[in-house]
Amino acid sequence: MRSGNEPVTARSPLRLRLGLAAFGLVCTAAGTAAFALAGRVGWAVACAVVAAVSVVDICVIVRHIRQGPHYQPGPDVPPYEPPSRHGAP
Repeated sequence: MRSGNEPVTARSPLRLRLGLAAFGLVCTAAGTAAFALAGRVGWAVACAVVAAVSVVDICVIVRHIRQGPHYQPGPDVPPYEPPSRHGAP
């Protein structure tokens, strides 16, 4: 009996997240270069900051992928104390 409202087979789409972060890194790197060549230093710095955030996100995602799947309890193991059957609904 599960007393929570989370799906039993929930999984994180890490490979999709990795692809989106890589796409963001490519776009922001291109934006940094384009704004730097155009002389827009402020916009180039802003794009570089977002690119740095993308690099950190990619590192976290790769770490999570390398960790592999974690133990997930089966449907017969409640995630927390099941509701009491005496008095409370």
